[in-house]
Amino acid sequence: MNQRQPLSHTQAVAMMVVAAFLWSIAGVVSRQLEAAERFEVTFWRSAFNVASLLLILPLWRAASRRAERAMSHPEPLAQRSPVAGFVHRHWGLLPESPAFWVSGLCWSVMFTAFMVALSFTSVANVLIIMAIGPLLTAVLSRVVTRQPMAWRVWVTIVVAGAGMAYMYGGQMLALIGNDSTQARDLLLGSLIALCVPAAAAVNWTVVQRSQSHGQQIDLVPSVLLGAVISAVATLPLATPFVATGSDIAWLAVLGLFQLAIPCVMAVTAARVLKAPEVSLLALLEVVFGILWPWLWANEALGSEVLAGGSVVLGALVINELLGWRSRASAPRIQVFEAAAAVPEPPFSKESS
Repeated sequence: MNQRQPLSHTQAVAMMVVAAFLWSIAGVVSRQLEAAERFEVTFWRSAFNVASLLLILPLWRAASRRAERAMSHPEPLAQRSPVAGFVHRHWGLLPESPAFWVSGLCWSVMFTAFMVALSFTSVANVLIIMAIGPLLTAVLSRVVTRQPMAWRVWVTIVVAGAGMAYMYGGQMLALIGNDSTQARDLLLGSLIALCVPAAAAVNWTVVQRSQSHGQQIDLVPSVLLGAVISAVATLPLATPFVATGSDIAWLAVLGLFQLAIPCVMAVTAARVLKAPEVSLLALLEVVFGILWPWLWANEALGSEVLAGGSVVLGALVINELLGWRSRASAPRIQVFEAAAAVPEPPFSKESS
């Protein structure tokens, strides 16, 4: 039986653009909610993401492997209990690598912090903070792996930091004298939003380090694990539920179309695209995400956000373009297909 034909480069680019577009709808959709607030919003969004991935993931995994290859190595599944074997085969939730669980925890932080941050400050502020994720990843990788960072990354950090200082400093100065509550919300929202790129940096570093040691991690099941953790953690804080039927419908849209589907698409596209391409295309989420609330939620952009945000995004784009050649050979994220090419180790074996 022939394996599924891999994506072409053009198809992978198109898939990543669509994923960025779908990611970007979170802000404008959250502004359409009538009654649901903060933790209830996060709970329903994560819960619907769980429900969506429970349906999508078995189909995605089945399409990613050949039946003959799975049948030719029955020993790993035989050493699991029937329930554990069924769960792992369909959802990939019982791997040996501790990094998988760390990745799931990181996803849960990203899911939760993003929606909570949106309840405190503007969509533009949150998305621009999220955009610095690659820089935090570079710094963390430098600390963990002791590898030197290119000069362009240091320059980008300085320039992007200056842009963010201008953006937030200008907003804070304007609010402190007039509205202390909004100033507090801006500060809280910004600090909470910072948890998103920080968790993303930890996630990427842990996954890359594990893969360099020969441990393959399927990121889509770790997204499912993250959604489960997020839903369970926010449930006690979400009650009593006050969401209207319209709110539930909007949050179902976020769970399926803003999280589940684009995450699967992005992981699939990352098998084909080089690291600079993924980073550049992912920045479209920021552009789209700022545009939609401005057009459909009357969330105007201040001059500080426009100027400072442009500096941050411009620095990130230039950094990726300058690093194109040096990062062209960077390893791509390994997913289920790569792991399925070799026999899976027994589940009962202790992790190294």
